[in-house]
Amino acid sequence: ETAAVSWKDYGEVIVVDDDLEMLTIAEEIASEHVQVMHRNWSFFKQHLRNYGALFLGMETNVAYGDKVSGTNHTLPTQTAGRYTGGLWVGKFIKTHTYQHISAEASVELGEYCSRLSGYENMAGHKEQADVRLRRWKPGYDTKYHQGLQNKTLLS
Repeated sequence: ETAAVSWKDYGEVIVVDDDLEMLTIAEEIASEHVQVMHRNWSFFKQHLRNYGALFLGMETNVAYGDKVSGTNHTLPTQTAGRYTGGLWVGKFIKTHTYQHISAEASVELGEYCSRLSGYENMAGHKEQADVRLRRWKPGYDTKYHQGLQNKTLLS
């Protein structure tokens, strides 16, 4: 009964000319569950990127993935599969990132960071870069200019 109402309100049959067109449309739809029953399901495994969970071949099915085969039922809906995947254990693991940059690399990155931060009117970020440039780049003079030279993208 529920499925009949859903099919009536939202169901559609999409006819395509070839696998590439099918891939293009599937990528646009970005379904929560994608069941591929096709003689060449590996093509879709290799190329399809926008989905919540992908079920390949006639032996596989959505119910297995939702209930017992290891994937899950907490999946992106309403085209969110274009930018995120399903919930998995990694979403609950705390991760750490770190950076350590040499003085030489700090000079190279600092020049870009200072300029970009200036364009974006992010004075604090610009100063963080400039402090390092003054420290490690001989002769560096912080570029605080007056008038037209100080125009930024946000001015």
